[in-house]
Amino acid sequence: MKSSTRDNAEGTLHKVKGKVKETVGKIVKNPDLKNEGKIEKIEGKIQEKSGRIKKALGE
Repeated sequence: MKSSTRDNAEGTLHKVKGKVKETVGKIVKNPDLKNEGKIEKIEGKIQEKSGRIKKALGE
C-alpha cells in the first residue's frame, strides 16, 4: 500500500475515532474525553491532507 493511501486511510480512521470520543465525552459530560476526541479528529484531518499532498506529488 502506498504511503499516501495509508495516510489517507489512517487519517479517516482517526477522524472517526475522534468523533466517537467527542460524542461520548459530551454524553457522559467528560470534558477530557471530549477534548481528546477533538484533538484526534484534527490529527486525522491533518494526516488525510498529508496523504493527499503525497498523492499529488506522486509519492
